[in-house]
Amino acid sequence: MSILPIYVYDHAILKKKAVKIEHIDDSILQFIEDMKQTMHEAEGIGLAANQVGSPLALTVIDISPVEGYEQVKPLVMINPEITYYSDEETDYEEGCLSLPHLRELVLRPEAIQVQFYNEQIQPQTIEADGLLARVMQHEIDHLNGIYFTDRLSQLKRTLLQSKLRRISKGETTADYTIVLPDGSTIQSENDQ
Repeated sequence: MSILPIYVYDHAILKKKAVKIEHIDDSILQFIEDMKQTMHEAEGIGLAANQVGSPLALTVIDISPVEGYEQVKPLVMINPEITYYSDEETDYEEGCLSLPHLRELVLRPEAIQVQFYNEQIQPQTIEADGLLARVMQHEIDHLNGIYFTDRLSQLKRTLLQSKLRRISKGETTADYTIVLPDGSTIQSENDQ
């Protein structure tokens, strides 16, 4: 298994819509394991493939480290699609491995239904609410080229511009290796 570098704000791959996976082979199964290890090493609870440089429509989620969610099983979601959103919405503070040290309240639907394939290529449908629904929406947004900051008001986005520019220039720290928009990398503080 490998720890993969995480691509940060304004990298071109994070702005593109992901490509559907047509078949699973050993290299994709290995990539899924690398994504899981990378997510856990970076202390994240979700990771989309484009955050580690792949255009594939794939995300891994594990909210079990969060207090109160210890019993929720980790998920691998291939070609996920949200098929239902509740009318009820809630605010919750979100962060993102591609936006180190940036956290903001984001309004999202409280409950959703998602169709996807697991790594055995079995079709799955999950109805989720609360934190799991939020993380699913956040990661599926990534696969559609959307950052959580795109969900904020115009005023909040304007106020965040200088922070986002600093992230894209590498004027940030992270406990994991990051890839900047120009393709250069900054090693994690732990690896230096």
